[in-house]
Amino acid sequence: MKKNKVKDFYHKLKNSHGKLTLKKCWSLFFVFFRIGLFTFGGGYAMLPLIQREIVEKKKWMTDIEIMDVLIISESTPGPVSVNTATYVGYRVGGFFGSLIATLSLVLPSFIIIFVISLFFDEFIKIKWVKNAFIGIQAAVAVLIISAAEKLFKKMKKTAYFCILTVVTTLAAIVFKFFNIDFSTINFILIAFGLSISLCAMSMLNGVEEGKDGAIPLSLKEVEK
Repeated sequence: MKKNKVKDFYHKLKNSHGKLTLKKCWSLFFVFFRIGLFTFGGGYAMLPLIQREIVEKKKWMTDIEIMDVLIISESTPGPVSVNTATYVGYRVGGFFGSLIATLSLVLPSFIIIFVISLFFDEFIKIKWVKNAFIGIQAAVAVLIISAAEKLFKKMKKTAYFCILTVVTTLAAIVFKFFNIDFSTINFILIAFGLSISLCAMSMLNGVEEGKDGAIPLSLKEVEK
C-alpha cells in the first residue's frame, strides 16, 4: 500500500509540469526578470510580486500551491526567491522552464551589482542613496505583511494550523522581547518534527490526501 502511494507520488511529480512553448519561455523570462529587477531586499521581499504575478495574473498556481512552494523553498538550501523561481519554472515548463525562471530572476541583480561594483565607494557615500534604502526597508516590510495576510486568509484553518500559528507567533515575540538567543536551525528542526508527526497522524487515522487536515501535495497539472 505504501509502495503504491510512493509510486503514485513520483508519477505525479514527474508529470506535474506543462509543455514548454516559445510563448511560455518569453513569459517566464519577462515575469521573473521583472520580479528580480523591481524587488529590493530579496527573499521574502519578492513574495508580494511572486504572489501577484504567478497566482493572480498568470494563474500558473493557486494560493495554497504557492504557499507549499514557499515552505519547500525555505526548507531547502539556497535563497528562498531562487528556489521558488526554480520550482515554479519547473511546474510551467519542466527542466528548461526552471532554468529560464532561475536565470532571469538573478540576471538583474547580477547586472546591477556588477555596475555598482565599478564605483562602489563613491556610490555608497551619496546621501540620497542612504535615505532611499531606509525608505525601501519600510516599504518592503509593509509589502511582506500584505502578502502574508492574503495567503493567510485563503489557508484552511484547521485546529493544528491555528495552534501552530499561535505558538510560533508567541515564541517569536517572547524570544525577541527577552532577547533570547535561539538558533533558526532549532526552529527548523522543531517544525520538521511537528510536520512528520502530523503526517504520521494523518496516515494512522486513514486521512486521504487533499482533505482537511491532510498534507496537500499541490501537484495538479498546469493549465495549458
